[in-house]
Amino acid sequence: MSATNHDTVVTVDATSKVPPYEQVRSELARKINDGTLAVGTKLPTVRGLAADLGIAPNTIARAYRELEEAGLIETKGRSGTFVGATGDRSRQRVRDAAREYAATARRLGLSDEEALAIVTAALEA
Repeated sequence: MSATNHDTVVTVDATSKVPPYEQVRSELARKINDGTLAVGTKLPTVRGLAADLGIAPNTIARAYRELEEAGLIETKGRSGTFVGATGDRSRQRVRDAAREYAATARRLGLSDEEALAIVTAALEA
């Protein structure tokens, strides 16, 4: 399923083991973080996107709520939901955390491969 009536193209794979809200959340987060969705871009309404995807509005609302908690989007009342400016700061925070992790791993004597394996396992969890 995909939403194509909006500038934002989001797909949901009904056969995936990943919950639909997480598919929507992660796809929008990726597009915000890679710049595909620029700061200030208006997102579809919860009901509109849910209808386009054929899923429950609560599913989209949960994805939007988590994106808002992460600072990637912001809701401006009746004006709608927009890609937030804090997404850029979020990326910087992640880069800072990665640098700190790398320094800690080196101090503890971990090899680069072992440190990356730990991060990969954490991302997959």
